[in-house]
Amino acid sequence: MPKSYAVNLAQNICEYIAVDDKGRLRKLLKSKRLKLRAVFKDVSCDKSNILVFAAKNNAIEVGELLIKKLPRSVVEKEIENLSGLSAPLTEAAIARTKR
Repeated sequence: MPKSYAVNLAQNICEYIAVDDKGRLRKLLKSKRLKLRAVFKDVSCDKSNILVFAAKNNAIEVGELLIKKLPRSVVEKEIENLSGLSAPLTEAAIARTKR
């Protein structure tokens, strides 16, 4: 994949997360045949992973989607980072790890 294409794709993902647009994010990922697990490893927004970025921007819908789609072990590692940023996402992450 050309570097400029990847940068543009990552920028679009960050923009959709910042405005809490779950529908457009899902549509973008589906059209590019990407999974959130793969995007989580490779994309960072403002030097944070996309889950922490969602919490910083109060993107509750996107954050809950990420928590549902990411592996429990990843969500469990991020609880500490979420705790000071977003109470609803912290609660959702804790609930996800207890199932």
